[in-house]
Amino acid sequence: MTDLKSTDSDRPVARALRSSLLAQTAKVVRAGRIIAFAGVVLPLLLIGGMKFTAVEIEALKPLISLTPWLAWMYRAFGEAGTSYMLGVVEIATALLLLASPWSAIAGIIGGAMASLTFLVTSSIMLAFPIWEATLGFPALGPAGQFLIKDIALLGVSLVVLGDSLARMDHVNE
Repeated sequence: MTDLKSTDSDRPVARALRSSLLAQTAKVVRAGRIIAFAGVVLPLLLIGGMKFTAVEIEALKPLISLTPWLAWMYRAFGEAGTSYMLGVVEIATALLLLASPWSAIAGIIGGAMASLTFLVTSSIMLAFPIWEATLGFPALGPAGQFLIKDIALLGVSLVVLGDSLARMDHVNE
């Protein structure tokens, strides 16, 4: 019967392979974090900028007016004012997130703002018809396809918030 345990001569090779895999794993994780971060910041910047256009003001009307916990914004700020306010919040959030690698406070505020933003936009799926009318669940219609990604963006925002909170905790030790 063959002994399945590695021999002494195999150990340096195994250690080198393990070390190489760990180094590659760290690179993949870092690349993933950078891409996920960009995946939150870019939509906030680009869509936030669109909030100042007539196209986006019109596109928001059904989403906001059909969501009971958001409809009050139209009464308070008007259609254009609501869109502009959302644009300012989204752009400010993106800028805070961009500053987060250098400032834990910016990461905490930006992460919290992004988390709240994507929590609210994800919640629209509870009030708005998101299923394809002819197919029903689980076929997403256009609104569902647009909104479902916000769940992932919420997750990344929570990671930024959590990382920033952890950095603040280390500063205070």
